Amino acid sequence: MPEIVLTTLNARYWHSSFGLRYLMANLGELSEHATMLEFGINENLTEVLEAILLQEPKVVSVGVYIWNIDVATRLVADLKRLRPDITVVIGGPEVSYESEDQEIVRLADYLITGEGDLALPELCQHILNEKRPKEKIISGGVPPLGQVQMPYDLYTAEDIRNRVIYVEASRGCPFTCEFCLSALEIPVRQFDVDQFLAQMQSLFDRGVRQFKFVDRTFNLNMRISKAILQFFLDRYEPDLFLHFEMIPDRLPETLRELIAKFPAGALQFEIGVQTFNESVGDLISRKQDNNQLAENFRFLREETGVHIHADLIVGLPGETVESFGQGFDRLLSLAPQEIQVGILKRLRGTPITRHDEEWEMIYSGHAPYEILSTKLVSFGQMQRMRRFAKYWDLVGNSGNFVESKELIWNEGKSAFEEFLAFADWLYEREQQTHGIPLTRLVERIFHFLTNIQKHPEEHVARSLWSDYTRSGREDRPNCLRKFDLPNPRKRNAAGSSLPQRQSRHAVTKTESN
Repeated sequence: MPEIVLTTLNARYWHSSFGLRYLMANLGELSEHATMLEFGINENLTEVLEAILLQEPKVVSVGVYIWNIDVATRLVADLKRLRPDITVVIGGPEVSYESEDQEIVRLADYLITGEGDLALPELCQHILNEKRPKEKIISGGVPPLGQVQMPYDLYTAEDIRNRVIYVEASRGCPFTCEFCLSALEIPVRQFDVDQFLAQMQSLFDRGVRQFKFVDRTFNLNMRISKAILQFFLDRYEPDLFLHFEMIPDRLPETLRELIAKFPAGALQFEIGVQTFNESVGDLISRKQDNNQLAENFRFLREETGVHIHADLIVGLPGETVESFGQGFDRLLSLAPQEIQVGILKRLRGTPITRHDEEWEMIYSGHAPYEILSTKLVSFGQMQRMRRFAKYWDLVGNSGNFVESKELIWNEGKSAFEEFLAFADWLYEREQQTHGIPLTRLVERIFHFLTNIQKHPEEHVARSLWSDYTRSGREDRPNCLRKFDLPNPRKRNAAGSSLPQRQSRHAVTKTESN
């Protein structure tokens, strides 16, 4: 039986815990006495507890994140009630900062802050040798990446078939955006590129074709960025898919030339725009050249097949609903395929808290610590923006309303204001932002466009029918039945309607382990 259990609770089944695999890969000789158990946050907690206890471990190490803090706390509490003799070690971003008030820290025997790749095996060795450290809190420090073993051999065949395969060529970020934990990870450290690419070759040989890079600034080091892109370009196959997080205003010609060589759909860039308001950017120590950003978007949309996933944040200090809306309209005009509207979160350890008093920043006290109101955005307005974000995902990002969504904002008017009015109208009728069947959403949009905005019924019906049948659906929502619309079988057989490409296994920053 293993003496060490490494475990965590993932946000979804198809996520894989990158951190857990790093810990396992760096246990050295202890790996023979360890096992790795992954669960989901929605699994029955007593069954999770049972699975861990069946291993009869001496040490249980739990990865703690913003999405699993509540269930992880309950798990550790029950584990200590049943088996107080088991040593519980916790770590992860949610307990690495401002940990003194956390119940899970009180319950655990040890807390490793920061990167635990090298600190955990040392601690486990001490515990198993009955030389337990007196200090409860142990700093993982910033280990040189040359000493950290890469974990890619630990992805199983099941992982490759069913889960997101996370990879990283670097750690850290050179920027100091105050809302982001990566601002605490200066400087950027690189893995040896030749060793890294050898690991990517191994994954590729095992059948991996979708790679999600978690590097915070993939396009920072041009030499390494080019080497990685050339590696995959040389091995391109039709099902290859690469996800990168990119700096918005950094896209030199040498990188452009490589990017343009990839066929449509092979690359997805997650680009954190966050705000176009320069005074807000100054407040949160975020510098970006918005004109260069716009030029980079133009290049990517007009001269490449890159799928752009762009981020904007609601609730930053100094931002109003109106200024956010102006930024949204500006971003929409740059035509990214997806715009993720995120609500500001007060991540533990981030310096965004220095604005709390001046800008009256009030956050929820419970994970994920979302902003509730600011000096410039009331709680009621923030709730409207939450609904805006949810409905934008359903309509703007889903790929289900490629043509018809643009009818919601009339030419010459603010798309933000028009869609916000639609969101208010939809919520008044649905009283929820999730669990709305697609057919009912089609009915609602048809009613809004024809009865509220007075678009011609026939035009709206044809647009909605084109969207509805885009991925092969043949049933007809009630609102469309009276219209003479094209036969979807003939249309799809002719190849005239293809589904909009969406993110494959899209994962938010706070969900990537």
